Amino acid sequence: MDPLNFKQLKQLQQALTDSKIKLEEQLLINKDSASVVELDQTLVGRVSRMDAIQQQSMAVSMRQKAQLKLKKVQAALDTMATDDYGYCRQCENPSDSALNRPARSQSLLAVSG
Repeated sequence: MDPLNFKQLKQLQQALTDSKIKLEEQLLINKDSASVVELDQTLVGRVSRMDAIQQQSMAVSMRQKAQLKLKKVQAALDTMATDDYGYCRQCENPSDSALNRPARSQSLLAVSG
């Protein structure tokens, strides 16, 4: 695969920046839903508490996934800033997934090998 041209890099950079903004907003919005659930029996019943705990658990999981994706997006943006974007970190060949999966840092050959 040939290295990405300037236009492709700018489009990917914009897409990654947009993704970063959305992820940061998502993390800010669901910050409270991942907080500790109060278990005051005088306020809510047992079933409501179980439901709240389950919802909090799902929010924590979603938050962890968003944080991981945000790290990958930021890493991709950092490599763009150093002109290393589009090259595999392991084998240093042009990454065959740079267009399809912009936050991935390995070529398919390095991943499968």
